[in-house]
Amino acid sequence: MRTPEDVEVWPGSSAPLGAHWDGTGTNFALWSAGATAVDLCLFDADGTEHRHRLRETTHQVWHGRLPGIGPGQRYGYRVHGPYEPGAGARWNPAKLLLDPYARAVDGELTLDPSLFGFPFEGGDAGAADPRDSAPCVPRGVVVHDSFPWDGDRRPGTAWSDTVIYEVHVKGATMRHPDVPPALRGTYAGLAHPAFVEHLRSLGVTAVELLPVHHFVSEPHLLRRGLTNYWGYNTLGYFAPHAAYSSAGSGGAQVTEFKAMVKALHTAGIEVVLDVVYNHTAEGDHSGPTLSLKGIDNGGYYRLAGGNPARYTDYTGCGNTLDVRRPAVLALLMDSLRYWVTEMHVDGFRFDLASALARSFHDVDRLSAFFDVVHQDPVVSRVKLIAEPWDVGEGGYQVGNFPPLWTEWNGKYRDTVRDVWSGAHVGVRDLAYRLTGSSDLYRSDGRRPFASVNFVTAHDGFTLTDLVTYERKRNEANGEDNRDGESHNRNWNCGVEGPTDDPEVRALRARQVRNLLATLLLSTGVPMLTAGDELGRSQGGNNNAYCQDTEVSWIDWDGADEDLLAFVRRLVDLRRRSPVLRQEAFFEGHEIPGTALPGTHGTRDLAWFAPDGGQLTTADWFDTGLQTIGMYLDGRGIRHRDEHGRPVVDDSYLVQLHAGPEPVTVDLPGPPWSDGYEFVVSTEYPTGAPPRPAVVAPGRVEVPPRTVWLLRVLRRP
Repeated sequence: MRTPEDVEVWPGSSAPLGAHWDGTGTNFALWSAGATAVDLCLFDADGTEHRHRLRETTHQVWHGRLPGIGPGQRYGYRVHGPYEPGAGARWNPAKLLLDPYARAVDGELTLDPSLFGFPFEGGDAGAADPRDSAPCVPRGVVVHDSFPWDGDRRPGTAWSDTVIYEVHVKGATMRHPDVPPALRGTYAGLAHPAFVEHLRSLGVTAVELLPVHHFVSEPHLLRRGLTNYWGYNTLGYFAPHAAYSSAGSGGAQVTEFKAMVKALHTAGIEVVLDVVYNHTAEGDHSGPTLSLKGIDNGGYYRLAGGNPARYTDYTGCGNTLDVRRPAVLALLMDSLRYWVTEMHVDGFRFDLASALARSFHDVDRLSAFFDVVHQDPVVSRVKLIAEPWDVGEGGYQVGNFPPLWTEWNGKYRDTVRDVWSGAHVGVRDLAYRLTGSSDLYRSDGRRPFASVNFVTAHDGFTLTDLVTYERKRNEANGEDNRDGESHNRNWNCGVEGPTDDPEVRALRARQVRNLLATLLLSTGVPMLTAGDELGRSQGGNNNAYCQDTEVSWIDWDGADEDLLAFVRRLVDLRRRSPVLRQEAFFEGHEIPGTALPGTHGTRDLAWFAPDGGQLTTADWFDTGLQTIGMYLDGRGIRHRDEHGRPVVDDSYLVQLHAGPEPVTVDLPGPPWSDGYEFVVSTEYPTGAPPRPAVVAPGRVEVPPRTVWLLRVLRRP
């Protein structure tokens, strides 16, 4: 193979973008509308740089083919053009730039003044900074990966059958005793049988991975000796994060990621990626020049209308990608298609998705982003989840994304937390959340599974901390505890922080079970946060984005086995019970053939007050009501199976009591039920009631802060 210094540059092709090896050479193509020249920089193993001018441009794409250059070659770009920050122009050839289409990334980001396109002490005014950033920034890697996908079968789990497990690649296995030390915290660790078996035993059908696009840490974190752990600071939209590879970063991370996906598919588990297309790691005007900022700043980012030296920031991270522009929209869509077709992932969760749908200022349901996604034959066929908010004005858009999209239902989280923290909010909003949030998703033809229900996520308290702390404990983040949400809709059960008091500990354990039972008995798609099923704590830190330590990693040795058994019980029950995961919204209509002489029949959905009567209008607006019975009739399911046959299931009564004192309720009798069998009770550590567990209709006492799931019994 020829060495970089003696390689001639052939014209090559403007498509596809990125670096592509054809067996005898590599074609390089980079879009930049305003550049005056582009240098392709190739690096030897010892770091020696060889520059090659790309002299061909086609439709604003600079391109060239270098024969003899193949897989493993490290490369970057230096892009020439005017340095006029006041006009939005930030070209500076002293800065080595990562190819936005790089399939793999090698090397670390080292905090150094040369990262910045201007003399750092003087802001972004004046002349361009002449210091060479190449020794301090990552490089792209030419990749050709012929992974043996033979036999890989996507699980293709229906939305209504989906149970999501949100998990961090590194944090999942860093402390797992059965994963070999060399594999912990890596893609291979996530694919290890010990972890895969945990997922299978739990019953989840999809993992939602926190960002795995290659990312770097923000300068302000590096200055404090911290790093970005969560990964919401993307640098490369095509490259798997190199630090999660057990096999190195010369392209081996691509193969290891694919092997992880294949192993999870073999176990029947889908892979959903949390993707960050709303902003990049380059930050605001004072941030580093690493890629897009130096390639074509005004072509990739939304610049402030009155001052192009600054960025429009809908993300809280300094910049916002301008998805209104064709080249940016193409970057996003090319990335999505790549991860589906080449990496075999099954879906995406879009971070701060509202920022992607802003046409000018407002969030637009008819934006080009939605149009392109909906018509794309690849992307439109996978699972699409929106985080339906950003930090800009009007960015909170829960319920407003168009059909084809599911959403993280922030209203579900807020309502369920309010109910169990003792807030007097009544049961009206809770009823909507328990039954798929028809008030949010029905009007535009979406179904209950448009609602991704969750109580906790990576961002915020863990479930254990939600019932242990009322105040965040984020001092370790280095921001004087100013960061993180201060209003968490939570309750510490009367004592702040850990305690040895057995009554408080028992109450906290029951509250965790109440929250999980509510989540897993609700219509919609439940999302569990990794470690919540084991009792994981972050010591009260509710913004652990920069804690790449045991604070964030799952503690497997300290697992709460009773809680794990409880979650397994609920997930398995949900899997076996179609009435708990319905594909259509409830109608509340009477079911034909269920009436007894002189009575009305049962309904597919009915709500009962403590006195045994159905809820009245006054009850629905009574903010002091903390007890509700939800009756689900398994004979009223309106979807059919794959053969077109009606689906029939058992019927259930979910009795939920969030009050601090016991309450007497009347369990409804015929025609609703001739008796009830206890299936789950949050009174008990594993949820399993003692036997016999049958109760007749009529008056029973429900303990304080309890959820019961009762199976309806009928005489033959």
